[in-house]
Amino acid sequence: QVQLVESGGGLVQAGGSLRLSCAASGRTFSSVNMGWFRQAPGKEREFVSAVTWSGDSTYYADSVKGRFTISRDNAKNTVYLQMNSLKPEDTAVYYCASTPLRTTDAYWLFQSNVYRYWGQGTQVTVSS
Repeated sequence: QVQLVESGGGLVQAGGSLRLSCAASGRTFSSVNMGWFRQAPGKEREFVSAVTWSGDSTYYADSVKGRFTISRDNAKNTVYLQMNSLKPEDTAVYYCASTPLRTTDAYWLFQSNVYRYWGQGTQVTVSS
């Protein structure tokens, strides 16, 4: 069983920055792909970003490309999401997730149903 715990959310003004962290339990962290998703009120959960187990490949939704950066520290069992130039439309609950699917194919990493373990989420609110 893997446990994921997000932190770092909060309230920020438009144009500001936040850094989300996701701490994972278990010994398999360095061998699994990790992703970030978000869900705004009344909307479907959507893909934000993903990173492969080695950290060599990263993926972003078009809506966050150039503003968000995903990274991981396998020694600390932690994945990060640096969010810059935040916009009100970034307001959502952000979730990290892990998948045992060892792929570098973006098609699969964008799909929420390939992720097995999910954190409880952290709220990000961007005011205008």
